[in-house]
Amino acid sequence: MNVGMEVAMLIRRLERHDAEAYRALMLAAYALEPEAFTATVEERRSVPLDFWEARIESPDGDRAAFGLFASGELMGAVALEFSRRPRTAHRGRVVGMFVAPEVRGAGHGRALFESALAAARARPGLAQLILTVTENNDVARRFYARFGFEAFGVEPMAVRTETGFLRKVHLSLILDGEERRPVASTGDPFP
Repeated sequence: MNVGMEVAMLIRRLERHDAEAYRALMLAAYALEPEAFTATVEERRSVPLDFWEARIESPDGDRAAFGLFASGELMGAVALEFSRRPRTAHRGRVVGMFVAPEVRGAGHGRALFESALAAARARPGLAQLILTVTENNDVARRFYARFGFEAFGVEPMAVRTETGFLRKVHLSLILDGEERRPVASTGDPFP
């Protein structure tokens, strides 16, 4: 699709009927940006459609995905995953952020991600979002830094590729603007 600046973009929450388009977009993402994702095209091509439907939305509300559309075609997506476990329900995870190359550079990815952030901020009890980026993906790191994400660790040997291992940088955003400190600490992270 040749998308010009004059084409209106629509951002909306994805629904189950979007699963085929979402699958196609993400398979293209894995092929175009293989180092950005831990999954491979081959791995994801073989999963059934209900995997993609579940990533879009879950009956219990623990997943949501947002899409960027141009002339009715899905051109970008980002998904959120939430936990219901009492000790981790305050934390959500961003997965699978991708915008097709032909619509990059015009602020559409920013608008898409802002939609996901707005939904995360509206979720009761959610205080933090986490995500990972491949260490050498400076464009993605700068993108997330604009939203306030900060690195909190690097995972060595996170992804095996044909040419070696890639490290993943773990990023965090405190949604309420105030980091909550631990109640007590022994001072030794590995007692």
